[in-house]
Amino acid sequence: MMPKSFISKLDKRVIFHSGEQRKFLLKAVNKLKLSWSAFADKIGIHTRTLNDWKREKYSLPLSVLKKTCIITKLEIPVGIKIKDPFWYVFKGAKDGGSAVFKKYGRIGGDPEYRKKKWCEWWEKEGKNNPKLITAPKGIQEPNFSEELAEFVGIIIGDGGITKRQVVVTLNYKSEKPYSIFVKNLIKRLFKTEISIFYRREYSTISIIVSRTRLVAFCKSIGLKVGNKLEQNLDIPKWIKGKKNFEISCIRGLVDTDGCIFNECHKIKGRIYCYPRLSFTSHSRQLCFSAFKIFKKLGFVPKIRNKRNVQLENRRNIIRYFHLIGTNNLHHKNRFKLLLGGVGSGCPKQS
Repeated sequence: MMPKSFISKLDKRVIFHSGEQRKFLLKAVNKLKLSWSAFADKIGIHTRTLNDWKREKYSLPLSVLKKTCIITKLEIPVGIKIKDPFWYVFKGAKDGGSAVFKKYGRIGGDPEYRKKKWCEWWEKEGKNNPKLITAPKGIQEPNFSEELAEFVGIIIGDGGITKRQVVVTLNYKSEKPYSIFVKNLIKRLFKTEISIFYRREYSTISIIVSRTRLVAFCKSIGLKVGNKLEQNLDIPKWIKGKKNFEISCIRGLVDTDGCIFNECHKIKGRIYCYPRLSFTSHSRQLCFSAFKIFKKLGFVPKIRNKRNVQLENRRNIIRYFHLIGTNNLHHKNRFKLLLGGVGSGCPKQS
């Protein structure tokens, strides 16, 4: 196994055409005849990092490409581009500066226009309320509900909270429709402004709310500010014990940090594939809580590798989508694929 430290943020990045990065990784796994988790161990990375590369959430480091080609004896793919680390920063800065200069004839916009608008604001409301400029903007604080429980699941999964912002980061290519659902859910719950940022080089879309009062509210309902894993990440107590809240929270967790796939094994020359629905977290407490909720709802869950809570038969997975459901179109499409018996390059199973 390669050392876990061989990947650096300063590694050059490999830019594939859309869909080609996943195909390359799939080809490497098939060449080695390994499962995805075994392949991740083989190249010295976490399974979740590999999943992000498979989904093309992030571009592949050049060192990983080279190591993979050495191990598998595959050729370096044709048509790829090699970029310096943080190459997009310089391009974005240049394009932004050019756009501003073209519009205003100077960098920094029109100072006379800004001064005029500031004076209008000051005369209208600023001078009568000197604290207005520093006062936190308000939000609607919703009561406990199924929608709020689903929001909690989403934040625990692909969300993050800082002192000033609440952010949900999703895959731009496969989860764009789901990002619209998340944005509308936040708007309904909190009646606040939302910003959307795309990072096409990493195929990510970020839904951002910059409200200190929303951060305070999130803390009050049991969510964590900062590093979630270092703070005993878990489902909040107000959700546990209430069936409808638990179902909604699990839906948010699986829609963000879950996947549905076929696990395939080759035995005596024949390939056998088995459906799996998996939720992944490095928080043991969170995995155990999700496991208990699944069990209470009548499922037969299993914990794999201490970080994956899985449903491992077709009947359980079909029941999951009937009882809990999904708001993530990518998961819906995978479910339809599963019902047809197709997945991950494996032959149809009866």
